Amino acid sequence: MENFVDFFTKNLSFGGLSFNIRLFLIFLIVFFSARFILRLFRRIVSRNFTDERKGKFKPIFGFLNYSIYTIIILLALQNMGIELTAIFAASAALLVGIGFALQTFFQDIISGIFILIDQSVHVGDIIEVDGKVGKVENITLRTTRAVTIDNKVLVIPNHLYLTNTLYNWTENGKITRERVAVGVAYGSDVKLVTKILLDIADQHKAILKSPAPTVLFQNFGESSLDFEIAFSLKNSFKAVPIQSDIRFSIYDAFEKHNIEIPFPQRVVYSK
Repeated sequence: MENFVDFFTKNLSFGGLSFNIRLFLIFLIVFFSARFILRLFRRIVSRNFTDERKGKFKPIFGFLNYSIYTIIILLALQNMGIELTAIFAASAALLVGIGFALQTFFQDIISGIFILIDQSVHVGDIIEVDGKVGKVENITLRTTRAVTIDNKVLVIPNHLYLTNTLYNWTENGKITRERVAVGVAYGSDVKLVTKILLDIADQHKAILKSPAPTVLFQNFGESSLDFEIAFSLKNSFKAVPIQSDIRFSIYDAFEKHNIEIPFPQRVVYSK
C-alpha cells in the first residue's frame, strides 16, 4: 500500500520540469469533468432551440469551451512547477503588442456574442450597415456575411454593429414600405398626377394591393410640386429594380399626358 501511495506522490523530473503523477491525474479528472459539465450545460440550454438557433449558438459554446480549457491547462502548468508569472513578465512587451493586434478581434467576438444572444440580426434579414445593404447569409462570432443585390459578398466585422447604426429592414417582417419621389411643374393637374401614380403602382405585379399604395403631396419646391408614391413589397431586396420600373413608367405616362418634370432654373436680370 505504501508503494502504491509513493508511486502517486512521486515527483518525476524532466530537465527543469517537475512532474507529479497525482497532480497529473487530478488534471485529467478536472479536464474530463469540465468537458462533461460543459456538454451537459449546452444540452440543457439548447434543448428547446430550433436547429437554426442551435447553429447560431454553436460558436458561443465553442468559445466558452476553449476559454475554460485554457484556464484549466494554465492552472495545471502552474501546479506542475512552471512559473507562468515569470514567463508572462519576460514576454510583457510581446503580450502588449499582441493585445493591441487582437483588440479589434476581441471586439468582434464580443459583438458577435451580443448579436447571437439578443437576436438583433437573423439569417435571411436584410440589413444596412455603414451605407452597405445585404441579405444575411451567415453569422459567426467574428463576422457577418451578407450578399448584396449585385451578388457580391459583404464580410462585415461584428464590431461595426457597436460603432455604426444598424438598419434591419426586415426586423418587423418581410413586408416593407418603399417610395419613389417625383416633381411636376407648377400649374400641373395635381389630381391627374395622383391618379397616374396610383395606376402605375396598381399595375406593377410586385407591388402589394394591401396595404394599398398611397400618394403624398410632399412640398411646394423651388421649381416643382413634389410628390411621392409609397408602396409595399414582400421582398425589399428587390426594391431598387422595382423603383426603377416605376420611374420608367412615370416618365412615359407624364410624357403622354404632357405633364412636365421640371429642373431647377435661375433667371438673371442685368441692367
